[in-house]
Amino acid sequence: MTKKLKKDLQAMSKALNELVQKVEKMQQQIDKKTHPAKKPKAQAAKAKAVKKAPIKKVAAKKAAPKKATSKKVAPATTADTVLAIIKRSKKGVGTAALMEKTGYNQKKIYNLVYKLRKQGKIKSVGNGVYLKA
Repeated sequence: MTKKLKKDLQAMSKALNELVQKVEKMQQQIDKKTHPAKKPKAQAAKAKAVKKAPIKKVAAKKAAPKKATSKKVAPATTADTVLAIIKRSKKGVGTAALMEKTGYNQKKIYNLVYKLRKQGKIKSVGNGVYLKA
């Protein structure tokens, strides 16, 4: 019984492989019909030459001196962003609050917190709650 089953399976496998090959050939024929061959380069050379417009130079503007403001500069990296949020809190910040304030997903928050803990910049107060070190 198992020998007959094995032969039947081999026959079905062979038939399926033949069908796959036929489908691939049909797909190639369809691709050839939908993507016509490109025209020879000789015809492209006969096309009229397009004149390029001259490039106009724009006078550089002078930078205005910056005024001193009391606003803090935005952090440069994602880790700096998370660290700044944690430093501002007195009781600690949870991962949910970090996700809400930064817009990062949970995995990114966990990775950033891991890096900051290894650097010694923050410490863990409880499960998912962090304070500055």
